[in-house]
Amino acid sequence: MTLLAVLQVVILILIVAGSVLAVWLKDLLASVIALGASSLLLALQFYLLQAPDVAIAEAGVGAALTTAIFVLAIRKTQRKEEE
Repeated sequence: MTLLAVLQVVILILIVAGSVLAVWLKDLLASVIALGASSLLLALQFYLLQAPDVAIAEAGVGAALTTAIFVLAIRKTQRKEEE
């Protein structure tokens, strides 16, 4: 197995872990940060798969813009989920 294949598998595991963490966390801001990190890792995965145009779009829209919109929405509402 080459180093690139190992790196791709590690990134995929981290993407899944970040997504599960985003669902599991009770603090909405922490969930948004985990989701943004997963999106950024997904952009890196696209880059490693030699799709730089898709990687730039994912980093710009998924990691940056969506995260910013979620953070602004959380600022207008309650930050913690009621138990």
